[in-house]
Amino acid sequence: MQLKPLKGQHHVSAITKDAKRNYEFYTNTLGMRLVKKTVNQDETSMYHLFYADERGNPGTDLTFFEIRNAGRTYPGTNSISLTTLRVPSDESLQYWKKRFEKYNVEHDELTEMNGKKSLFFRDFENQRLALISDENNKGVSGGKAWDKSPVLVEHAIFGLGPVVLTVADLRPTERVLTQILGYRESGKYNLSAGQHDVTVFETGEGGNGAEVHIIVQADLPRERAGRGSVHHVAFRVESEDELRKWVAFLKENRIPSSGFVERYYFRSLYFREPNGILFELATDGPGFEGDESFEQLGETLALPPYFEDQRQAIESRLEPLDTQG
Repeated sequence: MQLKPLKGQHHVSAITKDAKRNYEFYTNTLGMRLVKKTVNQDETSMYHLFYADERGNPGTDLTFFEIRNAGRTYPGTNSISLTTLRVPSDESLQYWKKRFEKYNVEHDELTEMNGKKSLFFRDFENQRLALISDENNKGVSGGKAWDKSPVLVEHAIFGLGPVVLTVADLRPTERVLTQILGYRESGKYNLSAGQHDVTVFETGEGGNGAEVHIIVQADLPRERAGRGSVHHVAFRVESEDELRKWVAFLKENRIPSSGFVERYYFRSLYFREPNGILFELATDGPGFEGDESFEQLGETLALPPYFEDQRQAIESRLEPLDTQG
């Protein structure tokens, strides 16, 4: 079966305990646009918030499930241990360092990831994040920053960068990335002053928007997920027809998966790689403007058509979240 290469990151989905504070941080502090306020389609009593570039272009979405009783995260292996966000230049990182100091955002000193300047930081729930400079980047393009953001457009976040996994054993994850998903190893580097060796894999056009970085730490316990942890990472598939080929391909290779899943804003497929990390393949379209105009994205609770008859019951289980203005 002839499959087209995956195009890079589609979105990363994480866990928050507090949708209001989450909305405040990711829109007002990080300057991302809330492009969709909806619910977790597998558990409609919880919010699912999508932050992205100006319209939620594929490869720009950082999403959160609100789990109000989520406990703390105990970091460890077999996890998505770092989400990176692309900014335009090395100069942008200086801007962000000053902004983090102004808003009391916990952050480290400037460093490098795979030869790119970067700035590691945490949100109010210790979500592990980093900004990465696109100044010397080549490969898949990012999105377009929202011009109504409180962050200067020339320094604004405009896409997802490399996703970092921490595993106890590289080989099983490496086999899935290279033999099943079609990634190629593109290099190695040291992170945190040589403490961790990182192996880089890339797909499609490569570059910041199409890389998976893997750290091996066999001496750590398995991560116990909670608020501030990442639930899954999704990779870009061109079309629904292509996604259905992936469904068949995984079945042929005896890899258990969800099969085809309708998410309305995109179509998906889920499976776990051998170390237990949840991967999703998601289509580039249809996008977020099927039920809201570009100008009003994220302002009201959006529900896919197949949930509209449950709207009253769904809204009654959610705490109000004002996302207008």
